[in-house]
Amino acid sequence: MLTDKIALVTGASRGIGKEIAKTLAQAGATVIVNYNGSKEAAEQVVAEIKENQGNAVTYGCNVSDFEECQKMIEYIIGEFGRLDIIVNNAGITRDGLIMRMSENDFDAVLDTNLKGCFNVIRHASRYLLKQRSGKIVNISSVSGVMGNAGQANYSASKAGVIGLTKAVAKELAGRGINVNAVAPGFISTEMTDAIPENAKEALLKQIPMGRPGKTADVAKAVLFLASADSDYITGQVLSVDGGMA
Repeated sequence: MLTDKIALVTGASRGIGKEIAKTLAQAGATVIVNYNGSKEAAEQVVAEIKENQGNAVTYGCNVSDFEECQKMIEYIIGEFGRLDIIVNNAGITRDGLIMRMSENDFDAVLDTNLKGCFNVIRHASRYLLKQRSGKIVNISSVSGVMGNAGQANYSASKAGVIGLTKAVAKELAGRGINVNAVAPGFISTEMTDAIPENAKEALLKQIPMGRPGKTADVAKAVLFLASADSDYITGQVLSVDGGMA
């Protein structure tokens, strides 16, 4: 499905990003596994991909850094000659009620979750425009659609990702570049495993399907939007949330 395609997945060393990287590689893409924290975890993702006869490399880069993103995109173009798929998945949380939230906690979340998307797209767009092709999939969240108490920074960043997606989709559509977003709901990951049981139960009550999603549910949606099956779809937000929103 993605044979000979070059794909960048940011924040791909764990959780949803890891599953997306493995899914795209399984579909035939060569995947650049971006990480910021653990090089060891990213290398493990690459090892798992190669064990399944896939192709992948790691690249360390903090997506909130404009110049680091430029170097990453230049590396990919220099090494592989093109870039076909971008999945902007890297994200962080710094939860807290608005009356207690520090400026640093607000800025850090916006810098990674929203500005990180901008940085990658900004530097990659010139190459995609020359190719006259490309798929960009930005990972938003149900929190960006509905809002969530205690997550003013995260909700704002993920709502911003939706606005960014729709604007860039209109800018790039004429050159055959598709830009869409996926908005996951409550997905079982290492991050959500740390949520207290009573909070998990409250979340599950908000989900009509009555269960959390799997990372594979999100990865399959991304695969669809990264493939030729979605060639006439752009500027859309695909919710993967069990009906939550």
